[in-house]
Amino acid sequence: MSASASFFPQEQQFLDAFQQAVETQRFERLILSQYKGELEQLEKITLRTISLQNETVLSCLYRYKTQDVTKNYPLKEAPALVSELLQCCRQANLFTLDDELQLKKNKKKAMLNISKNQSASKKQAEQQEHDRAKRRYVDQNSPFLQSLGITDAKAQIVPSMARKWKQINKFVEICAGALEQIQHENQPLYVVDFGSGKGYLTFALYDYLAKHVQAPFVTGVELNPKMVEFCRQMAAEADFNQLDFFQGDVRTYAPKQLDVMIALHACDVATDFAIHTGIRLNAQMIMCAPCCHKELRPQLQSPKVLAPMLQFGIHAGQQAEMLTDTIRALLLKAYGYDTKVFEFVALEHTSKNKMILAVKRKDYQGPDQEILAQIQALKEMYGIQKHSLELLLNNQWDQQDIGCKC
Repeated sequence: MSASASFFPQEQQFLDAFQQAVETQRFERLILSQYKGELEQLEKITLRTISLQNETVLSCLYRYKTQDVTKNYPLKEAPALVSELLQCCRQANLFTLDDELQLKKNKKKAMLNISKNQSASKKQAEQQEHDRAKRRYVDQNSPFLQSLGITDAKAQIVPSMARKWKQINKFVEICAGALEQIQHENQPLYVVDFGSGKGYLTFALYDYLAKHVQAPFVTGVELNPKMVEFCRQMAAEADFNQLDFFQGDVRTYAPKQLDVMIALHACDVATDFAIHTGIRLNAQMIMCAPCCHKELRPQLQSPKVLAPMLQFGIHAGQQAEMLTDTIRALLLKAYGYDTKVFEFVALEHTSKNKMILAVKRKDYQGPDQEILAQIQALKEMYGIQKHSLELLLNNQWDQQDIGCKC
């Protein structure tokens, strides 16, 4: 790999160390930060090697302010890619199974520090996975997993449930990361899961919280009475004493206290009711996976410049879906939440795998008028007259049907 003319010697030394680590299979990860390139809102890039379809590739996680994007590259392209990215970042941290290298630079100089990797033996024992998260957040030996049919009598994952097992862990991982931003020691945590279904995720989250949180109180809300009875019986058998289930929906269950609001695949405007409940009760974390976007589609009027594109039904549907969730995310931001919209694995084996994750800011003083003006501009552009979450927040809801119950 040849050095660029604009490189400091320390940069070339860093790149050589990276390439050698990859070639000798000693590479663990590379973190590039303080990005100053052309990609807007990009904060940092994390690179790892993973096995994908029996081939080792370089997996790059691009972390933006509002979303994470993962791209995979052939390993032979790694040196050129890292060389290009390094020129746009002021700091780089390389972790190998032997050393830790830190490169810091500005326009005038560069500094390279090399130290021994103190946890090399532990890291070497870990097998890298495509998930970029070896740690399992749910104990595979938990008895409730067998009751749910995830594991067999020997606590082994049932092959047909392998995908569900992965989804459960990913869900709890996301929750755990967000909880680190809001949870305070020695305080109870009140969680409501709207649309809990058979309880796969509800039980897994409670199990995790019971082991890591002082006093979790979790309630699953589900319309199907048979599901509710099944989950109540399971909770009793598992001695999950602070896990309960309520037969109803987001309109009929009214919690007095709410720290974490979860609503995965709540149909159509049921998602808006759930988000509104979270905002109204000052939930510290709101997590939803929207479904069945029907409200805006009939209202959608094609802006002249977009008419050729939106004449196709599938495009109009996708535009309505994106507009619906954009307004939801912006309303969450306007009402004091740091909000991310990102792609998540399909929890019910469906393409509906978008996730909205919002964490309450401590400095919230009142609705952000600038963001509300952005929402109004979007509505005017597309001819939107009403959006249920906005109406609920403005106390203008007219008691229409909540939408489909699928």
